[in-house]
Amino acid sequence: MKLHSTRNLNEIKNPKDAIIKGLSDDGGLYCPKYEDIIAHKFNIKDLLSNNYTDTAKLIFTIFFDDFIDKEIEACINASYNKNNFDVANNNIAPITKLGNNFLMELYHGPTSAFKDVALTILPQFLTTAYKSKGENKKVYILTATSGDTGKAALSGFKDVENVSITVFYPTDGVSNIQKLQMQTSEGNNVSVVAVKGDFDDCQRLVKEIYTDADIKKICNENNVVLSSANSINIGRLVPQIVYYIQSYIDLVNENCIKLNDEINFVVPTGNFGDILAGYIAKLLGTPINKLICASNDNKVLTDFINTGMYDKNRELYKTISPSMDILVSSNLERLLFLLSGNDDKLVKELMDDLNEKGIYKVSDNLLLKIKESFVAYYASQDECKKTIKETFEKDGRIIDPHTAVAYNCLKKYLSSNHDNISKKSESEKPAVVLSTASPYKFARDVLKCISEDNIDALDDFTCLDKLNELTKEPIPKNLSKLKTKEKRFDTTLDYSESKNYVVNNIKND
Repeated sequence: MKLHSTRNLNEIKNPKDAIIKGLSDDGGLYCPKYEDIIAHKFNIKDLLSNNYTDTAKLIFTIFFDDFIDKEIEACINASYNKNNFDVANNNIAPITKLGNNFLMELYHGPTSAFKDVALTILPQFLTTAYKSKGENKKVYILTATSGDTGKAALSGFKDVENVSITVFYPTDGVSNIQKLQMQTSEGNNVSVVAVKGDFDDCQRLVKEIYTDADIKKICNENNVVLSSANSINIGRLVPQIVYYIQSYIDLVNENCIKLNDEINFVVPTGNFGDILAGYIAKLLGTPINKLICASNDNKVLTDFINTGMYDKNRELYKTISPSMDILVSSNLERLLFLLSGNDDKLVKELMDDLNEKGIYKVSDNLLLKIKESFVAYYASQDECKKTIKETFEKDGRIIDPHTAVAYNCLKKYLSSNHDNISKKSESEKPAVVLSTASPYKFARDVLKCISEDNIDALDDFTCLDKLNELTKEPIPKNLSKLKTKEKRFDTTLDYSESKNYVVNNIKND
């Protein structure tokens, strides 16, 4: 499986090198060709006896084929275990009922967010790849976060030998609990910086550092190689494919659907990586009808999928679903590469337009290809809050604001009858809503939605306790322990200072 830069087909890496490097020198993302993915298409019937780790091994063997079986098994065993995931039988992504549909619970990992699924195993892939190369350089991970990636990356790379990591987050763009999770991170090789700006600024900062010629020279002089834990790294993207496939297998085995029935997945997304993993799962043979792209008020993806026009020249709204407060969705670049027939020149042209003008438009033909698999809706802030309240009152479930956005968008999809059901005896295709974070990570906002009490004067930990009293759902251990943990990181820098911070770390590490 060769991985090509989305902006230059001649820039080719094998999987180990792509994981180490993270981002191509030309700013492109490493991606397999469309035909190389579908060449590995499977029959879902052959996978029905798989558990989660079986499916993970299958997918990693396909995409990371320069890892030997022993290496892949070691990575899986070190990551998907009861020490990291509080689930029964190592079912990393359990499926539960939500109304007439299903909820995929992706928040049972060490930081209570879906990013744990990839970021517990990415450090294993990276260190395994690095050791196999016989390199002696230090790996410096740079990561931008809109809330969940940061802590998951800090947790995954904590005290990993020969690796250090810096996470950048927007000063006012994460919840208080998310911020505290990062500020109290443990490990001698981790650091956290609040950047004066929004997530797009943090993301642009990381990409600019990667492609800065002067910084590359400084890295070479100090025996350092830069890498990333963001979803621009193929090692972050591929593990997310697994839970789409396994959730389908589980639904068949639990007699919730019939074999080969198509289902829909609803994905709250800002950077497009999670939903792109679903599309790759579909290409591989998972019977998926539509991938429903759910946005909040920052609906740049909704507008793009509906019109073909990507326009980041708009106000960024701060919402209670901060992981979607994004206007530049990096992984959309990979989708454009795949659906354009691996047209690197087109992708480069579109990305140049986005960088220089803040806007681009795809052809009608390309837009039709996108709409074959994707539909898009958005939920306003008020709709998100209403959905949290209604879901608790009608279904007895508490969901975080990102999941609420997705559930609201599912209802809009169903009311539009996109499946074109003509016979009344037929039911809508079942849908799986990806629940991407524990509601306790946003306890204050969730509590405001479901409680009539005035909680403005309460601290965040009292909000955790009150939400627990009201719902009886256990507080994740990693969150309940935050109150007594030492706050280690409180650095706040502007954009230019953040670059200097990285350079100083490279020189002094």
